[in-house]
Amino acid sequence: MSSGAEYDEDRFRRAYTEDFEALLAYALRRVAQPEDAADVVAETFLVAWRRRRDMPVVGEARLWLYGVARRVLANHHRGGVRRQRLGERLRQQIAVSVVDPGSEVPERLAVRAALASLGELDREVLMLTVWEGLRPHEVAAVLGVRPAAVRTRLSRARAAVRRLVGGGPGAAGHVLDVLTASAREED
Repeated sequence: MSSGAEYDEDRFRRAYTEDFEALLAYALRRVAQPEDAADVVAETFLVAWRRRRDMPVVGEARLWLYGVARRVLANHHRGGVRRQRLGERLRQQIAVSVVDPGSEVPERLAVRAALASLGELDREVLMLTVWEGLRPHEVAAVLGVRPAAVRTRLSRARAAVRRLVGGGPGAAGHVLDVLTASAREED
């Protein structure tokens, strides 16, 4: 006769083999996305593994597993409701704090076109400096170049974008601060 631990593991393996498809079908009928069903079944069997000593004998294990799956599904649905509420709060916050991007479409398109005309490294230097707020030595570390090269490329990229978009206030591109944002000073 096998030891208790081996018996529990064997009972778990048999229950998994016999009941996996039934539990997957159960979960698929109760969630919106198939990948959610896979998560529910995985979590159900994780609970079953942790509690394998409490699992009924094989023949009766399916009902016990359905009960576990039911509780896992309840947790899954509560988590979905929490995610929806959080998403709604974030959407409301964004709606209040973000300007309608439609009002900036011409400017955005002009800046994107100007950026696309730059060489890849010049474009990345400009974007890392202005949009990501990195200092020249930080940009240099990201790109694997010297800080002096970053400063030279940044100056060249800004001049090119000014020529293509225009540099005065109210000109296309001004809205995204590509031309007017100063690079953060080195420490």
